[in-house]
Amino acid sequence: MKIAYFVHDLQDPAARRRLRMLRLGGADVTLLGFSRSAEPESEIEGCIPVHLGRTWDARLGQRMLAVAFASLTFGRLRKSIAGAQIVMARQLEMLVLAAQCRRRFAPEATLIYECLDIHRLMISPGLPGIFLRAAERHLLRKCQLLMVSSPAFVTEYFARMHAGLPPVRLEENKVVLSELGGPSDVMALRSRLRPPGPPWRIGWFGIIRCGRSLAALAALTRLYPGLIEVIIRGRPARNVVPEFDKLVSDTPGLRFLGSYDRSRDLADIYGEVHFIWTLDFYEAGGNSVWLLPNRLYEGCLLGAVPLAEASVQTGRWLKGHGIDLLLDGPIEISLPRLFETLDQERYQEAKERIHQIPLVALLDDHNSCASLVQALAAKPSADGKRLPD
Repeated sequence: MKIAYFVHDLQDPAARRRLRMLRLGGADVTLLGFSRSAEPESEIEGCIPVHLGRTWDARLGQRMLAVAFASLTFGRLRKSIAGAQIVMARQLEMLVLAAQCRRRFAPEATLIYECLDIHRLMISPGLPGIFLRAAERHLLRKCQLLMVSSPAFVTEYFARMHAGLPPVRLEENKVVLSELGGPSDVMALRSRLRPPGPPWRIGWFGIIRCGRSLAALAALTRLYPGLIEVIIRGRPARNVVPEFDKLVSDTPGLRFLGSYDRSRDLADIYGEVHFIWTLDFYEAGGNSVWLLPNRLYEGCLLGAVPLAEASVQTGRWLKGHGIDLLLDGPIEISLPRLFETLDQERYQEAKERIHQIPLVALLDDHNSCASLVQALAAKPSADGKRLPD
């Protein structure tokens, strides 16, 4: 099974995870995409990527221009696409290019739209939003499958904005087993004893792009000096949160420990915190409400209790698994209130409920990777079912 996989950001850990799943599932993957780095990598997860150019975070206009430029020279991609049974595009900007290449070089291939985020412009009532939704609607008609990481993307966006959707597959951002080792290693990691606080340690890992979260965590550590520590690791989006470095340096309770390697460090970084921060207000009212972030699954799998709002999709997912240690109301009020009443007994109760979540809800193993590839290879029927409302 040959898959041509178009990726918007070759440095995105979630994109690399999907690539790992496809390869573990037995697919022969050709990786094509844009890089956010000035020095593109020559090898990613065993693939030699086809570099399409450089793009930047939080600059959708620039990324669309980069796609338009790549479209002018897409003839050079013929050898990479020819013979593909599946052409899969991660995010709308890549679907534009993938649909052109599929039509020209692999017309019999299944076209799959993988949507992991809904950009704020997609729900804008203005002309940019109208134009983008029209383009998405046009491209969705050419797709045989829509793959999403959260059911709320369908119920709150796609089903409301577009009629006649293709079949939909839910593929959550679970941890891939190969990131951690074998099954015995997973059970050992889940059963580790982390001494309860205080000091309580909150971990915020991944792409750091939410100024409101940063301000709320800084205020919390100032309110409870020495009782709460916040450890930040990952990729700060300094163009979105320009105050990041100053706020961290001015707040003793905040520590930024740099980036991390998912294949080596995942278990260790979660092993040093009691809680994992899953909140996001970067696109409040839209994507931030609907998404199910990577760190939700990572935290639950590795024994860190998620901090989440009750009213968003992450909170609903946790409530569905019996977790009720959730924030209700503005975090500037509800977050300090939670730690005012937090004791070791309540923390241990939350952690025990986290351990009761079935592994299948958190982890993708070799079998689930193979099932994904088989599902993508199957020709979806025109009357394929949607996710339940």
